[in-house]
Formats: sequence, C-alpha cells, structure tokens
Amino acid sequence: MSKKCLYIFLDEAGNFDFSPKGTRYFLLSSIAKKRPFHAYQELTELKYDLVELGMDIEYFHAAEDTQAVRNQVFDIIQRHLKGVRVDSLVVEKRKVAPSLREVERFYPEMLGYLLRYVLQGHRLEQYAEVIVFTDRIPINKKRKAVEKAMKMTLAKMLPKTARYRILHHDSKSNFDLQIADYCNWAIYRKWDSGDQRSYRLIKPVIQSEFDIFHRGTTIWY
Repeated sequence: MSKKCLYIFLDEAGNFDFSPKGTRYFLLSSIAKKRPFHAYQELTELKYDLVELGMDIEYFHAAEDTQAVRNQVFDIIQRHLKGVRVDSLVVEKRKVAPSLREVERFYPEMLGYLLRYVLQGHRLEQYAEVIVFTDRIPINKKRKAVEKAMKMTLAKMLPKTARYRILHHDSKSNFDLQIADYCNWAIYRKWDSGDQRSYRLIKPVIQSEFDIFHRGTTIWY
C-alpha cells in the first residue's frame, strides 16, 4: 500500500497590534489529518441548502457567520473528528518582548514553534509527503517571512527522503482551511472571553493549547 500524505491546515486569530488597542491574544492553530476528507460533501450540501434558503454565502467563516450557521457547521465538524488532530499556540501579547513584536520576526517564530510540535507528534516516515496549507497571505513581506520559517522547520523535522510543500490558498476555496478557522475561533473564544460552548464540541481532538509566554511578565509599555 502506498504511503499517504499528511495534511496540515493553519489558521490565526487576533491581530498584530501590540498596543493596548490590540487584541489580548494571538492564536495560531493547526489541524492535521489524512485523506479522505469526509466532511467535504456535507459542507457542500449545507452551503447550497443555505443558498436555497435565500442566503448569499460564499464560504464559511466562524467570526462572520450567524450563530445558526455556526451551529450547523460545528455539527458537521463534530461528526468527522476521527483522525483529526488540533494544536494551538496561544500568545498573550502583552508578555511579548518589544524586540519580538515586528511581524516579520514574530509570526515566523510562533509558527515555527507550532509546526515543530505538530510534526514531532507524527511518525513522519509513514508519510510520502507533508502538505501545509495556509490562507493566502496578502502582504508580500509577511508572506516571504512565513514561507522561510515554514521551510526551515519542515526541512529540519522531516526525514531526508520526505517531501513537503507549502500552499497558500484562499480559505474560501478550501473547506479544511474553513474547518481550521472554526476550530481556531472556538479555542480563541475560550481564551479571550471564557466562552467554551463551541470549544467543547472539538475538545476530544485538541492535542495541545500551549501558552508560550505563560511565565512572562512583559507589559505593554
């Protein structure tokens, strides 16, 4: 039997504003899984059910969808958790040292921590290739920094014979990026406001929530 590919889908929540006006937390989350992707058909059917009910919905986005839509999407996600692993890196931004706050340094380093942990949790020799998807990165300067960090991490972690690719796709074209968005949103809500309603639905497959600066004391000023 030929080796399968390991797929990793990444999503972020929060912003890069480190002033008191910015979000308290920044989260990076990943979902790791193998094919087949069973939720696709149900998500497609849900999308067109909603269209036929009069909604103009192009894709699913947890922060923008109504609660009624979120309920249905999470219901589908919950039914297809088998074989899925979710990991999240939690950054309390006020504890980030000023020298690390430039996005070109901050984002790749945080992403590197997350990817290393996720890859260490898999027997990589079992896979023919690791394929990493992110949402399309609009800022060219940021995109180059992110790609560099991902390539360095994957090159260090993977067996010499393993192949990997990094693909930047619009999330609206990829249901698993949308699922990653929903999972990351649920974890973010738990940390930011204590709302665990959606978090409980995916909790069985959350492997880690690492508060990277939990011992830090750096403040905003």
